[in-house]
Amino acid sequence: MIKITVITITYNAAKVFMRTAESVMAQTYPCVEHIIVDGASKDNTVQLAKEYIERSNECNNGHTIVLSSEPDKGLYDAMNKGLAKATGDYIIYMNAGDCFHDNATLQTVAGTAEKNMKNGELPAVVYGDTDIVDGEGNYLFRRQHRPPEVLTWRSFKHGMLVCHQAFYARRDIAQQFPYNLKYRYSADVDWCIRVMKDAEKRSLPLANTHAIVADYMQEGQTTIHHRASLKERFDVMRQHYGLLTTIAMHIWFVFRKK
Repeated sequence: MIKITVITITYNAAKVFMRTAESVMAQTYPCVEHIIVDGASKDNTVQLAKEYIERSNECNNGHTIVLSSEPDKGLYDAMNKGLAKATGDYIIYMNAGDCFHDNATLQTVAGTAEKNMKNGELPAVVYGDTDIVDGEGNYLFRRQHRPPEVLTWRSFKHGMLVCHQAFYARRDIAQQFPYNLKYRYSADVDWCIRVMKDAEKRSLPLANTHAIVADYMQEGQTTIHHRASLKERFDVMRQHYGLLTTIAMHIWFVFRKK
């Protein structure tokens, strides 16, 4: 059975952590590893995580949970810590406040992976669509960027068409590419592109679930620091697609919004 590692990063996230934890606990798929990487929270996030572990164990749902709490150098440093600890076939980041779209999401992802095996190998990436929710978890709208029918690393020239919380990367590939800590807000874009580039080199498929797989909380760090994030994304695109292509695409972005 395919094992899926869910990685949750927390820091003073007591207000939203349990929504994410309960989303994981409610998954009907049994082969789940949940890694919680806390950045030495000063509120009761860690206590809530310990209570969540007890409740999950009582459910006897087959999930295993790993909790750590220590200072880190920021979000992507914490994400690297979670990535290094992962043991599943796939990893997915579901940070505090974000949730799976429904209780069968991981079952859908695992089923898609199995159906799209090529020469006995699992797809490098399984992906889907995303709904945007508010700080209370209420639906706001479908994410503007929509996943293409056929995804490649070149697809992200048009923007991050697949939300990070809807991008399941094969763990053996993902662990080759730690998040680049020079980026404060856009290392996830760079990481996804590098994973997909490696998939192309290996001739591995990227599999579309044709389903909504994530509910993403709008008030994330990228939203809060929008201008800085845009500058970083320009640099990421320039590194992967070249300066001229990046400039051309940004001009197109401007006209597309008019």
